[in-house]
Amino acid sequence: MYIIKVKGKAKIPDYIQIRDENFVLVAYFRADRPLKKVEKFGLEGKEKELEALIQGLPFGKLQKLDL
Repeated sequence: MYIIKVKGKAKIPDYIQIRDENFVLVAYFRADRPLKKVEKFGLEGKEKELEALIQGLPFGKLQKLDL
């Protein structure tokens, strides 16, 4: 899976996109709010690591999601 942080503008907040191996969007959520139902993506028990990754993620750079 892949992750990208999208910069918001004006009143639009920053968002996180999680995409699968075919770059199909599987999750889209605000960067300042926790992702719900992470078990749906096989990330259960890795919430803290995901949150730390999101904090340090640069805007607009697609990265492989390895937790």
